[in-house]
Amino acid sequence: MGFPLDRDTIEAAFVAACHAELIALKPGNVHVHAAGHGMEISHFEKAAAAAAPFLADPLRGVGARILGAVGASVAASGLNTNLGIVLLCTPLAVAAGAREGGSDLRERLAQVLDRLDRVDADQAFQAIVIANPAGLGRVESGDVAGPTTMTLKEAMALAAGRDRVARAYITRFDDIFTLGLPTLQAARRAAANESLAITALHMNLLASFPDSHIARKHGSEAAETVRAEAEQFAAFWRPVPTPQTSPRLLEWDASLKARGLNPGTTADFVVATIFADKLIHRSATTLPS
Repeated sequence: MGFPLDRDTIEAAFVAACHAELIALKPGNVHVHAAGHGMEISHFEKAAAAAAPFLADPLRGVGARILGAVGASVAASGLNTNLGIVLLCTPLAVAAGAREGGSDLRERLAQVLDRLDRVDADQAFQAIVIANPAGLGRVESGDVAGPTTMTLKEAMALAAGRDRVARAYITRFDDIFTLGLPTLQAARRAAANESLAITALHMNLLASFPDSHIARKHGSEAAETVRAEAEQFAAFWRPVPTPQTSPRLLEWDASLKARGLNPGTTADFVVATIFADKLIHRSATTLPS
């Protein structure tokens, strides 16, 4: 098949990635094993279905897709369930569907990121205001509530030191391509099923860097505490969790939720990693004509 992928393929890959993430046990997040933080999986399922047509729309640029997807998601779910997911998955969707570019998704992504302009920034800022993420705060330069004075990539560069999603925009999604995808592929070879492999991905990401969502809401010390706890639980998930070790991860899941600690950014990267994997494998699949 190869790139570019068509709209239906990209849309289906996005919805499938969102559903796969919800089925896996991801301590601290919402999943089929436990709700949390005032949210249930139905909120995320509604948001994914609402966002998908906008995210895959070939007639829209990055910013317009982000704005449409976030607006539709909030309208469908009544909550901010997927801002980070949309911010990460939209450039990947644009890259996968772009008419120009080679066979490497990351190289195609780099071209998309380099072409981001002020219109993209203005539309993405509008989406962030609609989602109203917790702990957003105000900054002197590049604030989403102020007038747009820079490209979206430039704005993300200003926020990269405090936000992992923003950092992705200036590192060509390094956390996904150099950590997430290799981790997922290795976990699949060792895990009993796909959901356990995704749990391994979540735990590896959570142990690798402090979660930005926790840091915004509770401070950097709390985010580092959760990262360290994930590492301390390594015996229960490294190299992969098993049905026998999953109960201990569920206990930690309950502890995080009781403390109001939601590693939402980590969940965003889990979805985006699965989405990137699906795009890559669909591009390498020869479909019947």
